[in-house]
Amino acid sequence: MSKMDNIVSLCKRRGFIFPGSDVYGGFAGTWDFGPLGVMLKKNLTDLWWNFWVEKRDDMFGVDAAILMNPRTWVASGHTATFADPLVECKACHGRFRADKIADGISESVTTEEFKALNVKCPTCGKTDWGPIRKFNMMFETHVGAVLPEDANGTKEEQELSKRSVAYLRPETAQGIFTNYKNVVDTLYPDLPFGLAQQGKAFRNEISPRDFILRDRECSQMEIEYFINPKDWESEFEKLLKETHYFLEEKIGLNASDLEDLEVAPADRAHYSKRTIDVMFNYPNGEEELMGIAYRTDFDLKNIERESGKSMEYRDKVTNESFVPHVIEPSIGVERLILAILSTAYVEEPVEGKDETRTVLKLPESLAPYKFCVSPLLKNKPELVEKAREVYDLLKEKYTFVTWDDSGNIGKRYRKQDEIGTPKCVVVDFDSLEDGTVTVRDRDTTAQIRLKPEEL
Repeated sequence: MSKMDNIVSLCKRRGFIFPGSDVYGGFAGTWDFGPLGVMLKKNLTDLWWNFWVEKRDDMFGVDAAILMNPRTWVASGHTATFADPLVECKACHGRFRADKIADGISESVTTEEFKALNVKCPTCGKTDWGPIRKFNMMFETHVGAVLPEDANGTKEEQELSKRSVAYLRPETAQGIFTNYKNVVDTLYPDLPFGLAQQGKAFRNEISPRDFILRDRECSQMEIEYFINPKDWESEFEKLLKETHYFLEEKIGLNASDLEDLEVAPADRAHYSKRTIDVMFNYPNGEEELMGIAYRTDFDLKNIERESGKSMEYRDKVTNESFVPHVIEPSIGVERLILAILSTAYVEEPVEGKDETRTVLKLPESLAPYKFCVSPLLKNKPELVEKAREVYDLLKEKYTFVTWDDSGNIGKRYRKQDEIGTPKCVVVDFDSLEDGTVTVRDRDTTAQIRLKPEEL
């Protein structure tokens, strides 16, 4: 199997990530996080929040509603421009995202350009394509007591149906922008300052693929950093540098797997004056991990126009009033988790044996469990009792501690290696004599003896 297949298999086998609605055969583009996946995800989001918000004086958090006034998406341009190039095979009627089934083309590809490439349908192999159409990816819903048949009813009912239309947010950014004025009016922070948000976003992807890389429901971590427009270039470079520090030093991604891609004007989002996509070398090839975009004053100006309320900020020093510009570092949690798993997943030979072991070499700050505690033998009450004392001690101190007394000690080590537990602690007969325990390191497999209090 490929490395990606092995990662997917491990995630399901060990309780990290399951297919959404798995018991009913799944639901494309959705994934459920299991017990270990939830812990990994929480550790990651907590680490991001601590790095970008809690340890800084210029960052503040918000948590906006998923359902927002539909005027939000008119002002932001999403109702008009949030679309991907959809192409349909005339032979099998399969629908695909055009720029993902052909090499060397962008989202702005035309029908003529696409057909000239003689791309084969991934399903039936034919090259009989219809025209490329723009497919808006927002999920539409209705708010209030409106029935589906109202859309086909009387003129009044149809109007009621139209007024009830709302969307599941396709990004968390707009919840930040709509709260900008609230934050300025209540905290009046010094410029530059950032507003950060973590939360769900929904995109009706034409062809979700590559495990959790491209989903219809995902979690995002975004910052909108409000600046004086004259400082945008220096602030952009600072955020880019800090982003790489976070990805490489805090998360443990390899610098050699990361590449900054300067996005060409034709391929940038409609709101962006400059965008860098930070690319990652996933097992299935290089894909976008996250982006940093200079959004200028596009969003605040649009809100100002749509709402009729001023978005100006008065500088505390110069007394100058202006609408701030914005730089946005934005990352998808699932994409980052896949990058972390891809980096951490290792198959390596076992010294002195004709076999290999699978290890998730997760940073200790991200690993679901910090320690696994085991009695050497589970049928020896004195060992179990002592191991429980050690477990309770470490659980009180570190919280993220697990217990394992299944199978022999070798099998326990292999299981803990696979789920990324940095240290295994074993209580044996020597522990009853001198109070020390065996501590095995996940990455080196080296073992030392320590007193539990020294861990």
